[in-house]
Amino acid sequence: MPGVQAGPGHTHQTLPISGRAVVGTSPWGPADEIGRLNLMSAQTQQQLMARIDPRKVYDLSVDYFIGMPGWHAAGDPRYQIWMTHTPNGTKVDDPLGVGDRQNDHVSYTGTAFSMYSHTGTHIDALNHFGLNGKIWNNFDAKTHLGDRGWTKTGAETIPPIVARGLLLDIPAAKGLDMLPDGYRITKADIQATLIHQNVQLELGDVVLIRTGRMKEFSQAEKYMQNSPGLGIEAARYLVEEGGAMVLGADNLSFEAFPSEVEGNYVPVHTYLLAQQGAFILELVNLEELAADRIYEFAFIGASLKLKGADGSPMRPIAFPIHPTAPAR
Repeated sequence: MPGVQAGPGHTHQTLPISGRAVVGTSPWGPADEIGRLNLMSAQTQQQLMARIDPRKVYDLSVDYFIGMPGWHAAGDPRYQIWMTHTPNGTKVDDPLGVGDRQNDHVSYTGTAFSMYSHTGTHIDALNHFGLNGKIWNNFDAKTHLGDRGWTKTGAETIPPIVARGLLLDIPAAKGLDMLPDGYRITKADIQATLIHQNVQLELGDVVLIRTGRMKEFSQAEKYMQNSPGLGIEAARYLVEEGGAMVLGADNLSFEAFPSEVEGNYVPVHTYLLAQQGAFILELVNLEELAADRIYEFAFIGASLKLKGADGSPMRPIAFPIHPTAPAR
């Protein structure tokens, strides 16, 4: 029966459900800054890439545009883009001092943009959320956070991710186009979807969860309002039993609200990032994969090397993979 197949060498920390949570200590040593991304290896990546079907590439990122969904309700800046140079403006201002003749001949266009680091399709670095002043592997804000960002686990430390990807289309398994507002995805939902799709979880997977909310992305307020998301029980199952390395979803908040854990308004984020060293992807566009029923694929993505940052935009892609040949 399809389900969990974490395999040997499965590394995770089994954490108590109750009690005051503390950050996780890395099994990869006191200097570790990449958590469960240590599960990647050249051998597994070579085996994966040997199985890809290169005839179609799936772009899992969203467009950036003024008015797009974002965390401005929490006081973070909206995405903005503006022109710094236009062909006619360059003729008028001649900023490079080259004269009318060259400005008539050479059309110069330039833009600038600004945004919160968790805008659009992005990855959360392990310093994004912590517990009691510490982040993953006991790095301490008093020691490792300066005026220019974290000196540990910044976005620049995240290696390119090349791993098996697994799409879990939760609404499709329920016969829906989209999960209802505020729906909290459970362990039972994950298990039912694995069976429905006839797939298994494997150690080191990038597990991407479709809620269907991406269908509303062009309508920012509707997309952001009361989104469905992952519950803590489901997150624990995917990591502790399923062996997931990275979790992602197509919504803004990843987890569902209100919180299930008293005294912690983002328990899924702190569980994954601070306690397990598991990275989170948000606003991942899964609609094309879901439409084509591509459930297993090679996931390839990299963050921008923003030194000390707590997250970074990324443009992940997916290649379908051929099924593993049956053992003889």
